[in-house]
Amino acid sequence: METKNIMIVGVGGQGSLLASKLLGRLLLSRGYDIKVSEVHGMSQRGGSVVTYVRFGDKVYSPIIDKGEADFIVSFELLEAARWTEYLKPNGKIITNIQQINPMPVIIGAAEYPQDLIQKMQAANLDVDAFDALTLAEQAGSAKAVNIVLMGHLSKNFDFTLDEWLEAIAQSVPAKFLELNKKAFQLGRDA
Repeated sequence: METKNIMIVGVGGQGSLLASKLLGRLLLSRGYDIKVSEVHGMSQRGGSVVTYVRFGDKVYSPIIDKGEADFIVSFELLEAARWTEYLKPNGKIITNIQQINPMPVIIGAAEYPQDLIQKMQAANLDVDAFDALTLAEQAGSAKAVNIVLMGHLSKNFDFTLDEWLEAIAQSVPAKFLELNKKAFQLGRDA
């Protein structure tokens, strides 16, 4: 199998590490060779964070170069736009429409860019943007945006629902399992 590349991007504290662990468990259960990068960025300071997940028959490096990502899964809109040059020509961006102001915007040195979805689409990018935050809140916690996004991503793969749910069960504490299952299903149905 040709190596597939997924970038998970967002802002520190949004749960990208859990999302990459969930994917890793799912892919390992299917017997793929998988490499998951460390989280890069200011993960504890609200800064930009990126995690790479690569899988296939044989994967030699965890790093995804520009033009190689099959999917960019973004927890925040500006982060989706920031990483577009990493997308393959036929790749897909799955993004939450939530906007989190970066430090230059917070201190008044810049303005949050407008019309990002339209700008990405105008660049002929396949953008699937939706309100993952509202769905996470419906599931019971704003912190479940990561699992909502994984549910939405799941529609692009042939893994069974049971395989995804088992990976979730292995990745989250038991007391949060039902909430995360609900978040996953809401994302999958979105």
